[in-house]
Amino acid sequence: MKRFLSMLALVATCGANAQNLQSRIVENGGTGEYKSIMKEVEGLAAHTVFCPQDLSAFSAEKPLPVLVWGNGACTNSPWEHYLFLNEIASHGYLVVATGFFPANDEPYRGPMSTTQQQIESIDWAIAQNSDKNSPLYGKVDTKHIAAAGMSCGGLQTLFNCADERISVLMICNSGLFIDANTAIPNMPMPTKDKLSEIHCPIMYLLGGETDIAYINGMDDFHRIGHVPAVACNFPVGHGGTYSKPHGGEFSIPAIAWLNWQLKDDCEAAKMFKGADCGLSKREGWTIEKNALIEK
Repeated sequence: MKRFLSMLALVATCGANAQNLQSRIVENGGTGEYKSIMKEVEGLAAHTVFCPQDLSAFSAEKPLPVLVWGNGACTNSPWEHYLFLNEIASHGYLVVATGFFPANDEPYRGPMSTTQQQIESIDWAIAQNSDKNSPLYGKVDTKHIAAAGMSCGGLQTLFNCADERISVLMICNSGLFIDANTAIPNMPMPTKDKLSEIHCPIMYLLGGETDIAYINGMDDFHRIGHVPAVACNFPVGHGGTYSKPHGGEFSIPAIAWLNWQLKDDCEAAKMFKGADCGLSKREGWTIEKNALIEK
C-alpha cells in the first residue's frame, strides 16, 4: 500500500497531469534496484527529470543524491543522453537534465541551452527537499550533488564548477579548450585558469585519442593537482556510448564514480583505487589518476 500511494503521488504531482506534462518509462526503468521514470515536472521549464518510480524507499535517513546534467552541443534537450541518464537514476539518483523532454528520438532543433540552466537544476532539486507539497519532500540529499555534462555540457559544468553546492564533477567527452579558436560559436569558453576554481573530486570520461575532446580533456587532467582527479578513456570517439542500451560501457565508470563520491560506496571505489583497479580490468579501458587518488 505504501508503495502504491508513493506512485500515485509521483504521477499526480510530477507525471502526466492536467497540464499535460509528459512522462515515459525508458528501458523498463533501467537495470538498477530502483526502476526509474523520465518526466517533465511542474515549475521547471526546459528541464527533464529522471528518478525512481517508487520514492517510498527514500527518506531523510536514506536520501537521493543529485546529478545535474548538461548536453552535448549545448543542445536544449537530453535526447542523445536519456538512456544513460535513466540508467543512473535507476541506481538511486535524482537526475535533473538541462533541456526539454525528449518525446522521441528525433534530434532537437531549437535554440541552444545555457550554463544557467544547470544552476536552475540545483536550485530546483534543493527546493524539493523542503517543499511539503513535493513527492521529494525530505528525500533529496542536498549535501551530495554531482554536476556533469557531455562536450559543450562539460564546458557548462566547468563554467559552474565554483558553485560550493557541487560535491563532485564528471566531465564527459570534454575539456577546456587549449585553442579557443576551435570552439563552436556561443559555447562557454572559460580559460584554463578556471580549473583552479574546482573544489571537489573530478572525473574525465573520454572516448580515447579519436575523441575530439581528448587533447583538451587530458590537458585539463594533467593540470589538476589540488583535488582528486581521474581520467578514464574508452576508444569509441567523441560520441561515447550514451545511446547504447542502458547507456553502454560509459555507464559503468559513471555509476561507480557517483556511488563512490556521493554514497561513500567502498566497493564502487575499487573501480578506481589501487594498481589493479576494476576499470583497468575491463576490456578497452585505460585509466590515469593523480596523486590524490590511491594508485
